[in-house]
Amino acid sequence: MNISISRDRFQEIVSKFEELKPILVVGDVGIDKYTSGVVSRISPEAPVPLLDVKKEWLKLGLSANISDNLKALSVDSTLCGVVGDDQNANLFENLLEENGISTWGVVRCEERPTVFKERVVTDTQQICRIDYESKKPINKEVQTKLLSRINDLSDGHDSLILEDYAKGTLTKDLIENLVKKYKSTEKIIAVDPSRTTPPLFYKGVKLLKPNRNEAEIMVRALGHYDVESVDEMASILVKELEVEKLIITLGAEGMAMIDTKVDDKVQYIPTVANEVYDVSGAGDTSISLIIASLQAGATLKEAAWISNCGAGVVVGKKGTATVNQKELLDYFDLISKKMNEQA
Repeated sequence: MNISISRDRFQEIVSKFEELKPILVVGDVGIDKYTSGVVSRISPEAPVPLLDVKKEWLKLGLSANISDNLKALSVDSTLCGVVGDDQNANLFENLLEENGISTWGVVRCEERPTVFKERVVTDTQQICRIDYESKKPINKEVQTKLLSRINDLSDGHDSLILEDYAKGTLTKDLIENLVKKYKSTEKIIAVDPSRTTPPLFYKGVKLLKPNRNEAEIMVRALGHYDVESVDEMASILVKELEVEKLIITLGAEGMAMIDTKVDDKVQYIPTVANEVYDVSGAGDTSISLIIASLQAGATLKEAAWISNCGAGVVVGKKGTATVNQKELLDYFDLISKKMNEQA
């Protein structure tokens, strides 16, 4: 299959990123810590690897990784989410400021910890992950405060990304309120869903981007138990959740998509990843590029190709990674050459 976007068009869309209005990002937020080292023996205390630590670093995690991705692409964003009233909340806000991302939309809550995920890794594998978090839905008071922040910020933003990691931020009431607010406008409201959130919570969003496993779970939750075809899953989600645009990421099989503004046909594009080192954060890169590209005037298929290239870059990096415009264009040139050689 050939790439259905020219280099000139690819570059035209990406070059508009700096001119875009900021994108509003709402969802669960937290910190990713990486502890990297070398395993040369088994611990004498228990049959587990003994890691000799060589390096530690912190990254913006969960929805904050979307804002980090957008920043790397020269797209401004405002992040809205909930943290605890603890030391990690201070650390999180410091990380935002260090990365040039506003803290205006961050709300504190005494009842919950700031989400903190530590990955213990070597050069070749992840040994374990340690999570500090609460999955309890935010209370009404915090929800009201968060919604007020979002509403205050909405006017200066042309798109809204809801990033759902099922840590309690995106409640049914919050999503419904935002869908109602955005549905009467031309602005994009997009959701990267969680597999554990009831799919009807997302009804009426403009764009939905599940992966295949999430799509299967959502279709079953809607009462369709014997559906295996991606085409069928896509049609069910578009119809029952009343979404305008749908992209289902299929891992090594690429992407499937429907744009009801064009037709009801499911279209496919292949994956362009050359070497997969680490898939963590690839979904964040994907939706960041899809929404930025749509806001820059791309069709859904063009946005999917650009997103596909971005995901191809980040899965070749270690940890929760980002991609910049130069890396995007270089990767496009690389896969174009590869596909031409195979033709």
